[in-house]
Formats: sequence, structure tokens, C-alpha cells
Amino acid sequence: MQLKTDCRFFRGDIPCKPHKQFGVHCVESNGKVCAHYDPVDKKILIIKLGAIGDVIRTTPLLHKLKEVYPHAKIYWLTLTPEVVPSVVDEAMDFSLKNIVALRSLHFDIVYNLDKDREACALCAQISATTKKGFILKDGTISPIDSAAEAKYLTGIFDDASKANAKSYPQEIFEIAGFTFNGEKYILELPASKTPTWNINKRKKVIGLNTGCGDRWTSRLWDDKNWIALAKTLKKKGFEVVLLGGEQEHKKNQKFARASKAKYFGYYPLQQFMKLVDQCDLIVTSVTMAMHITIGLGKKIVLFNNIFNRHEFELYNLGAILEPEKPCQCFYQATCTNPQYRCMEHMPVQRVVDACTTLLKP
Repeated sequence: MQLKTDCRFFRGDIPCKPHKQFGVHCVESNGKVCAHYDPVDKKILIIKLGAIGDVIRTTPLLHKLKEVYPHAKIYWLTLTPEVVPSVVDEAMDFSLKNIVALRSLHFDIVYNLDKDREACALCAQISATTKKGFILKDGTISPIDSAAEAKYLTGIFDDASKANAKSYPQEIFEIAGFTFNGEKYILELPASKTPTWNINKRKKVIGLNTGCGDRWTSRLWDDKNWIALAKTLKKKGFEVVLLGGEQEHKKNQKFARASKAKYFGYYPLQQFMKLVDQCDLIVTSVTMAMHITIGLGKKIVLFNNIFNRHEFELYNLGAILEPEKPCQCFYQATCTNPQYRCMEHMPVQRVVDACTTLLKP
């Protein structure tokens, strides 16, 4: 029996999908090649471990890779394979079994877009004709070539980071050797059934994502502001839904009691994505929810204080609001001066106005 081991669908350990669905073989008894035969001419690996939001905001690169290398087989190594789009042939979790498998392959191109030590070390170990991004050299994380130098320096010097005027997608496109032309996130909702939430869809639905995780507490907006925002938006006729994870659960319960906004609890990632999809607009700081919102094409009001605003590509979906009092703790997880909290100077009415403007008919 003839085999087409270069086919995109060929596995070698289990039957391929076309065989399971249609009973076909690589070459049929009449000598005809399988109609689903899709020969691969290149192997490409993306290493982007990162947080969920970082993985989602790297997906625009897939548009260009599929355009330039239409017959390539694309692998993606990550901590969160559940958000890697289906256009990727092999979404692989960062585990020993997958690392062993990847080290046995030769790739035409490896894009390592992480500056984490383990990602850079693996990039150094994997066999590839071309490597782009970052690598470990003599124990030090380093740019592979000049295309990665600018992004490398923004992670080392605050002044270089503050001076940057490029969005993250623009930066990674340039690292890969491409030009960013507004390619959008690719985020696919899970096929599972959507839970039934008591949301009045006759109104415009605004989701308030009230947290920012444990690490970056310098981004937090005061509780009283979230409550006032929810109350004001409800008075204006909006349906208001509180969003967050386990860390925000008790806080959101308190907000719901005080404002009469709706809160349905916290959910695993895939259900959370579906809840965000029920909203027309999300108010959030720089979090995973921000990237999910953009990926789903929803309107967004983004709070930013400690990051460079140019980093964020909103695709004309919303507005970035920054405190009226300048932030003094650039890229700091906690406020360096507790007596100077810039987020106290983000007026509720300013947020209300932004929401109202974005949701005008």
C-alpha cells in the first residue's frame, strides 16, 4: 500500500481524519491519489507560551503565515493550547512529551516570540533552517537578529519602552519579517452549548470586568467607582453584567448587591468567553478579558495607566482611558507611592461618556 506521509492529515500513529470520515486511503486501489491529499512543503513552529491574552494577541500573525506559506504545516507550543485557532495544525501544550517530539523534528522556520528563559532555551535546541525572535546564548536571553532588537530593548530599558510607538502586533510582524496591515485576532468560540444567562438582550449589554489579577494591583480601580459606574449605566438604560474570575468573586457579589447589576459567578475560560460574547461592550483594564473582547470584535473601554498605550491595537473598536493624574509607576506591579494612586483620578463620568459614545446607534 502506498502512503503519502507528506500529507497534512497523515499521522502514522492513528488513522487520519479523512480515512475515519470517508474510508479513503492515501492511494486507492484504482491508483488515484486521495482527494483530500494536501502535501506539506514547509514546517513552521511558533513558540508563544505566555499568558492567555499574549497568545490571543499573537494570532494575527497566522493570517500572514497562511498567505505566504499556504502549504506549510504550522505547530504552536504554548501553555494555553485551548485558545490557539484551528488553522494551526498542531497546538501543543508545553509538556515534556511535546518538547521531546519537537526536538526530533527539523523546521524550516521557528518563531520564538517569548523572552522567557525556557522558551529561548528550547529555541536554541530545536533544529531549524531559519530562526526568528529570541534565543538563549551563553545563558543570556538575546535577540536572534536585528529585527528583534527593538522589541528586545523595550524589555530592558524603561525609556526605550516609553518611547515605543508600535503596537504589539506590529512588533511581532516586524520580528517575523512582515509588515502589519491591520490583521485581526483569530479567536474561536468553543462549540459547547452556551449557558442560559438572564440577560436582557433588548438593551445594550455592558460587561464590567472589575479585576486585574493578583500581580498587577497598580491597575485596580476603587470599588466605589465600579459601583457608581454600574449604577449610572443602569440609569441610562443599559444592561450591566459584572465579570471576573475567582479572585473577584466576593467583590463582584458586593458590587451586584450595591448596584443591582447582574452577576452570574465566575467560569472556566471557555464559558467566560461565551459570557463576554453576550455583551456589546466591555469595560476592563489590561487583562485577558481585554484580548478576548478584541478577539470577539466587541466594543471596548480600556483602562491603562502603567503601560505604553501604543502597545494596544484596538482595531477601532473602542477607547483607551488613562488617569488625569500621570502614572508614576511605569510597568510596576504595585504602586510605588501608596499616597499617589493615579487610578483614583479616573472619573466615573468619563467612563460613562465613553461607553455612551461607543454604543450610539
